Amino acid sequence: MAQHEWLYGMHAVQAVLEREPERVLELLVLKGRNDDRLGDVINQARRFGVSVQFCHRKALDDKVDGEQHQGVVAKAKPARVLDESDLAAIVEAAQRPFLLILDGVTDPHNLGACLRTADAAGVNAVVVPKDKSVGLTSTARKVACGAAETVPFVQVTNLARTLKSLQDQGVWIIGTAGETSQTLYDVKLDGPMALVMGAEGKGMRRLTRETCDELVNLPMAGSVSSLNVSVATGICLYEIVRQRLA
Repeated sequence: MAQHEWLYGMHAVQAVLEREPERVLELLVLKGRNDDRLGDVINQARRFGVSVQFCHRKALDDKVDGEQHQGVVAKAKPARVLDESDLAAIVEAAQRPFLLILDGVTDPHNLGACLRTADAAGVNAVVVPKDKSVGLTSTARKVACGAAETVPFVQVTNLARTLKSLQDQGVWIIGTAGETSQTLYDVKLDGPMALVMGAEGKGMRRLTRETCDELVNLPMAGSVSSLNVSVATGICLYEIVRQRLA
């Protein structure tokens, strides 16, 4: 594991300072930028004894490969990676488990957007396989706008085995697949629930699909054949929320 990672973007840096300040080793701030929000981040860092350095834009750009950092970059210890045992404990503690499982999502922008929606919808954890799937990169954290620090992110070795373990804990597994005739709006979604979303373009892998309790699709009335995975995830999560609130 790397000794440290670079976090960037106002929401992402602020979230880690609020929740895990012990991870932050150093704060780099754009020289000449002066606003209240950035001032709050600087004051928060200094309260925890974090060194604050004022840098030119190029120095910040170089740390994050030219990504949009909003004038603030933090050098931080890597977060602890949650695994299958952590997931079992999360499900056990939840009154009515609500999980999002991403099977092979490789774009960090999509992962970040899914995390942000998962946080808003009240998801207990986001689960991904370790292989052929993007992890919590700095880009994913930036796009998540702080949700990467609030929603437990679990990486598992064998996704099909994890799904079976969740079923043993009483969690109903709903998978999304274009080839099924049953729509999202045809099924009951108000119990202990894990929503499985497939990879961009390819969908769920065969073993994942076969392990699901039910498959649903999103009705498509126009000429496009599919939606971006983060958009589809938002629609599906909020249908579950709607049914839970009904």
